[in-house]
Amino acid sequence: MTTPTPPEQENLRSRMPNPIPFVPEMAEVAAGLHKVIQDGPIPRTTVSLLQLRAGQLLGSTYFTIRETRNLREAGEAEDRITAVATWRDATYFSDAERVALELVEAVLLPNPFRERVPEELYAKASEHYDDKALWSLIMAIAHIGFFTPAALIAKPIPGMPPGRNYRD
Repeated sequence: MTTPTPPEQENLRSRMPNPIPFVPEMAEVAAGLHKVIQDGPIPRTTVSLLQLRAGQLLGSTYFTIRETRNLREAGEAEDRITAVATWRDATYFSDAERVALELVEAVLLPNPFRERVPEELYAKASEHYDDKALWSLIMAIAHIGFFTPAALIAKPIPGMPPGRNYRD
């Protein structure tokens, strides 16, 4: 089910045009990342939760709307979606989901006092994910990293499907 576009958003335009005519290789890289994530061992819900958290940390309306919509379409409870922002003290997440959220924060948030992903966090992640699953989590975080400059600089229109979220 798609949400109707509010009237104030109907005339929104991104800052930049669709990148594919300028960088056609981007489609191939993006498709590869999508395939790794979709075909990997990590549940799609976990991927969306960590990508929602990444969007929150990056201050990206585009990412937060996209992942919130993905979670709703997957049937996730509103309480779980809302609690992503305060996941550390929320009771809605499994231990494996908590590790995924902790990993995305460790990667995206600076930590001038120690290594971003210390041995303790890696050990905790290894308790919940085998090597293939850890690589899949890494690719889910890489997916956000790949699209972060486009989301923040080009500012595609939140909630619009790819290809229709850039200016003409």
